[in-house]
Amino acid sequence: MKPFLHDPSIHAYDQTVASWWEASAGDPVAAPPLLAPARADVAIIGGGFTGLNAALALAEGGVAPLVLEAGPIGWGASGRNGGFCCLGSAKLSWERIIARFGLAEAQRFFRLQVDAIGHVRDLLARHGIEAETGPAGEAVLSHHPRAIADLKAERDLYRRVFATECTLLSKADLAARGLSTAEAEAGLWVPHGFPLHPLKYLRGLARAVQARGIALHGHSPVIAWTREGRRHRLLTPGGSVLADRVVVATAGFTRDDLHPGLAGRLLPVLSNIVVTRPLSAAERAAQGFDSLTMCADTRHLLHYFRLLPDGRLMFGARGGVSAAPTAEPAMRARLQADLARMFPHFAGAAITHFWRGLTDLAYDLLPHRGTVEDGSVHYLLAFHGNGVAMGSYGGALLGRALAGETVALPAPIRQPLPHFPFPALRQSYLRAAYAGFGLRDRLGR
Repeated sequence: MKPFLHDPSIHAYDQTVASWWEASAGDPVAAPPLLAPARADVAIIGGGFTGLNAALALAEGGVAPLVLEAGPIGWGASGRNGGFCCLGSAKLSWERIIARFGLAEAQRFFRLQVDAIGHVRDLLARHGIEAETGPAGEAVLSHHPRAIADLKAERDLYRRVFATECTLLSKADLAARGLSTAEAEAGLWVPHGFPLHPLKYLRGLARAVQARGIALHGHSPVIAWTREGRRHRLLTPGGSVLADRVVVATAGFTRDDLHPGLAGRLLPVLSNIVVTRPLSAAERAAQGFDSLTMCADTRHLLHYFRLLPDGRLMFGARGGVSAAPTAEPAMRARLQADLARMFPHFAGAAITHFWRGLTDLAYDLLPHRGTVEDGSVHYLLAFHGNGVAMGSYGGALLGRALAGETVALPAPIRQPLPHFPFPALRQSYLRAAYAGFGLRDRLGR
């Protein structure tokens, strides 16, 4: 099996990500590469939200971890996402989750997501991390008149199943809240979540990890993995680590050849972001969009967007099947066109930053915490583009479990990670799905 499903350039760990987060996060974290043989109780592959939260929880539980990150700290998905600390992590609908696992387990899964948001907020406060947090709540905006019925149904489900009051917003309500777009006729305000600067959060977390004396090695991709008796030998370009247990926390950048027990089980998909220059107060007023609230629309190939504290608009979208550099101009043009259609008063604003990254999907559209081999290899993967909260909290819970604490997860997250049928065809599946989603989005279905 090929190591990468996408063009290898998206895995170029030595290349700086040209993101707004990278430009505005301040000093990078000093995390030297592993340059000698090392020993660890637990080796963690991946220095993002999941891996670092696991490391911190392990250390707090008296277990010595070692973290290997392929690039500089913040190079992967944790450092280049949209900064939405919100509900989510599954793409399977709540109705299907209830049908498969039952009402009680679905409610536990929802509560886990709410607790995950609280975990991140508490973590920021406990370690004094300044991450440009914004107002509570998230707005989901209709992209088509037919989507309004779906918003009403979602409001009713949150109330009936999860005892959570969401607010249905009319077009006038959106205007009053500074959330007007050219296409939104209605919206749903969900009271959970908050925006943040993901790279500032991650770097603050990394420094908290280092303050606990945890070995954190950047520029140390795992290039070979062997067994030595019951232990695992992870080889990097400059050294190796011998570990009793291993945690895989590599999200959308997981190589298919990292471990045979995980090959063909994830579908890495592209997410794309542009950021404008700072918009003036007059421009924001003319558009009727001046709230710092996190927003997404009702498309299957959704847009996610928000104003940043300095007045820039961050605008992202799922889509694209080629990670090759030659595909970037077309994707950037598509994002600019979508932005101009939804925000005509921002259409002339210069785009200062454009970048892409990978998020990971599972075949059953659920996140997964599990083990492979003899139970000594643990994974937490497949957050479906919503890993800021759940990746963080899930990592902490995984670390606590490996330190000996009893951690009871809801059924939807503790199922074995399934194989994709004929995994070599995953890109073909994605092309077909995107074509279907695009048609449904145009029809409002």
